[in-house]
Amino acid sequence: MKANETPPKLITPGVIAKQLREPLHRVLNVLATRPHIQPSARAGTLRLYDRQAVAMVRHELNAIDARREARRGESEVSRG
Repeated sequence: MKANETPPKLITPGVIAKQLREPLHRVLNVLATRPHIQPSARAGTLRLYDRQAVAMVRHELNAIDARREARRGESEVSRG
């Protein structure tokens, strides 16, 4: 790393959940089930993620919510 570069800011899954205003269990589920979202570093057993991973988690959560809404809309149409 060069002298004028700042070190990357890495955060834990708990901080990701707080930033995205999502329950921790949803963030942990995305991190556990999406192999393309990998930690940038580890500190012992603690996994640390960069900003790009946060964006990917946000995208995955939005996709989950969109699929859920689409299914909900389909079930309302079939009912009546």
